[in-house]
Amino acid sequence: MDIFFEVPKDVKITSPSTDKLYDVIIAGSGPAGMTASVYCSRKKLDTLLITKDVGGQVVWTSGIENYMGYQYITGRDLSEKFYQQIEQFPISLLKDVGPCHLEKLENKFAVNCGEKKYYSKSVIVATGKRNRELGVNGEKELLGRGVTYCSVCDAPLFKDKIVAIIGGGNSALTAAIDLISYASKIFIINILDNLQGDEVFLDKIKNSNKAEIILSSEVSKIKGTEKVEGITVKNRKTSQIREIELDGVFIEVGLMPNSEFANNLLNMNDQKEIVVDCNCKTSIDGIFACGDVTAVLDKQIIIACGEGAKAALSAYRYLLGIK
Repeated sequence: MDIFFEVPKDVKITSPSTDKLYDVIIAGSGPAGMTASVYCSRKKLDTLLITKDVGGQVVWTSGIENYMGYQYITGRDLSEKFYQQIEQFPISLLKDVGPCHLEKLENKFAVNCGEKKYYSKSVIVATGKRNRELGVNGEKELLGRGVTYCSVCDAPLFKDKIVAIIGGGNSALTAAIDLISYASKIFIINILDNLQGDEVFLDKIKNSNKAEIILSSEVSKIKGTEKVEGITVKNRKTSQIREIELDGVFIEVGLMPNSEFANNLLNMNDQKEIVVDCNCKTSIDGIFACGDVTAVLDKQIIIACGEGAKAALSAYRYLLGIK
């Protein structure tokens, strides 16, 4: 992936170098990573920002109503404003890279990205999360042919179509709201006995005549040959099977942390989230973590930004101590 918005020409961002020792490498450029980069730059730290895609998960959020300063803003627009903030500062940027891995050396850290290594005195891990797969037959085979993980991207493709949304949290309910304007009918299927999303989302869905909510049920198969043609739904209490003909399946069953970057190096919880203290310190001195990749309980944009600032300030204090 690449940057999802136009980048101004008069940027101060530079290309990365494998020949220098950075003060800090920041992995990930969602709200946490971009905030950390601003704070590091303001502290005059020589900073390298490494990312697969600029913006992170927030780019795919259709509407945000709880970020201070904006009564409403799209995720894409908010990410663009974040990027405009960091491009004012002289940081190095390595983007559109595949999996990178963190390595601890004797007195520094290395980030391995393919055939190249980048070195630093400290590291901030802000790699965020990714969509969790449902893990049923037909999911991978029909991906991009009716199976999708992004309502913001694909909702307009299902105008006057019948779709299913798998999940019951805020991401699933947000997807339902996105699809109300397009789909002719929406099935919301949740494995639990209720929906866990915010009431403000539930009210909008309940006021629509398009949504049918199916609880205590799981999708056991996505059917189709060239494209999605239907799903098989099993009630977990009664074992009753229901076959539903439809055109699209939106999978919103949560996120998984992108903690493989520091796999087998840092302490993690049973969900593979990086364990941090109140100052974003990890189990290894000089490595800090922030945002959705950590075990911090609430996954919110505004919290990720605050954690990014804390991680940067903690890295700054660490660097003062080793100089």
